[in-house]
Amino acid sequence: MFFFFQIIKKMKIAIEGCCHGELDRIYETINQIENDQQIKIDLLLICGDFQAIRNEHDLQSMAVPPKYRSMQDFWRYYSGEKRAPVLTIFIGGNHESSDFLIELPYGGWVAPNIFYMGYANVVNFNGLRIAGSSGIYKSHDYNSGHYELPPFDEKTIRSIYHIRSLDVYRIKQLQQGQIDIMISHDWPRGIVWYGDTQRLLQRKQYFQQDIESNQLGSEPLEEVLLKIQPKYWFAAHLHVKFSALVEHTNGQLTRFLALDKCLPGRDFLQVKIVHFLAEFRLFFSIDISIFIIGS
Repeated sequence: MFFFFQIIKKMKIAIEGCCHGELDRIYETINQIENDQQIKIDLLLICGDFQAIRNEHDLQSMAVPPKYRSMQDFWRYYSGEKRAPVLTIFIGGNHESSDFLIELPYGGWVAPNIFYMGYANVVNFNGLRIAGSSGIYKSHDYNSGHYELPPFDEKTIRSIYHIRSLDVYRIKQLQQGQIDIMISHDWPRGIVWYGDTQRLLQRKQYFQQDIESNQLGSEPLEEVLLKIQPKYWFAAHLHVKFSALVEHTNGQLTRFLALDKCLPGRDFLQVKIVHFLAEFRLFFSIDISIFIIGS
């Protein structure tokens, strides 16, 4: 006979906005925080634009102007020259090594201790349930399948990172209130109304028209937010720090945080202590509920 019991756990999680291949700087920042505060970070979540560049060929599959195509840091972790000092989980954004990530549509390890979540996925780390959605929303590709294949042309090098209705549908089947953390690149549409909108506009004045027309953010991710109601939602993409608190109609709360890109003097990383209810055991696994309707 087996007995399982649940306890309230807490985990120290570092959240990174847009990575842009700056793994060394991110891990150095985490190490500095650990030394200054005398703590140990349990997990790093990266909200897109990871740029898993293995070699110079991979640079050709990244949708950026040529002047921004740089090897950056990941290849050293891929080759084994370096190892990620903390378990790192990331989703894709709109500046990625698509030649590499297309090989892992359902997620997988891209280097020791670095895990990619694929198009849409749920993982379970020591009882903490983390859902993720890669890419950004463009309505003209939303109802297409994942038809892109390398070598990419001028169209498919961009359409490959556009989210699809099938992947959003899978995420929306998750049981309401049972996801601890959701990570995405895009912001959910409408999230700006749950935080300090005026302060956001002071920093990003050109957001005003999109905010007034309710076009800032992703409409499908707004649906996900209202449907699964995760306890936390972390995002990036818009290169500005913004926090919000969503109180759903049933009283459930979602704490939202978006962070900047990894540059000196920017708000690109933050550590949060997350409390959650979980079984008393230690593990990391794919959460099979993403593949089961109605979980």
